[in-house]
Order: sequence, then C-alpha cells, then structure tokens
Amino acid sequence: MLENVIEFSDWEKLDLRVAQIKKVEEIEGADKLYKLILDVGELGERIVCAGIKPYYSVEELQGMKVILIANLAPRKLRGIESQGMLLAAAGVKKDKCVLLTIEKDIEPGTKIS
Repeated sequence: MLENVIEFSDWEKLDLRVAQIKKVEEIEGADKLYKLILDVGELGERIVCAGIKPYYSVEELQGMKVILIANLAPRKLRGIESQGMLLAAAGVKKDKCVLLTIEKDIEPGTKIS
C-alpha cells in the first residue's frame, strides 16, 4: 500500500518543466552541492542548488536536459537562493542518484504533464 496518497488536484499544482543545465559551479566548502544555472525557456534562467556532486562531474552535467519543479518556493542553501528542485531517483542504500532526463530533444521551458 502506498503512503501519502495525493489527490489529482495536488498533482495539478506542480509546474514541471524541461530545463537545460547551462553552467555548473562548485560551492565553496560543499561536499555534495553544485550551483546550477538552468535555461528554462520562457521562464528565463534559474539557479538551483543540487546535492548531486558525489554522482556527477561538472562535464557530465553541462548541457544536460533535466526536469525541474519550477514553482517550488525558493530556499537558501549555503547562502544561495535555490529556485526549484531537479527530479532524481536515489538508490535504496543512497549509494546512487540518477537525474531524470529527457529522452529526445525538446526546448527548455516545455511544460511536462
């Protein structure tokens, strides 16, 4: 049985968008976080801090198209305002983390439904 079942109206509140990683920056003193600059098409650029450093190199992330929760309330991490969250799957033992990516080419900012 699934826990925390939500109503369809809750799902409709999420604004999921295709985002392309334009720049990846190290955050001083952070072992797990990268600062990512994302192109979200008509929504412009967004900054997102993501705890994916142990799983991805800067080179692997550059240009990748990922899925962004665009309407998540901003949150400060290490003094940086993170403006959304990337969707990822984590291994059961937390030994893996895989970003959810886009299979075929589509424009940044495309709404996911």
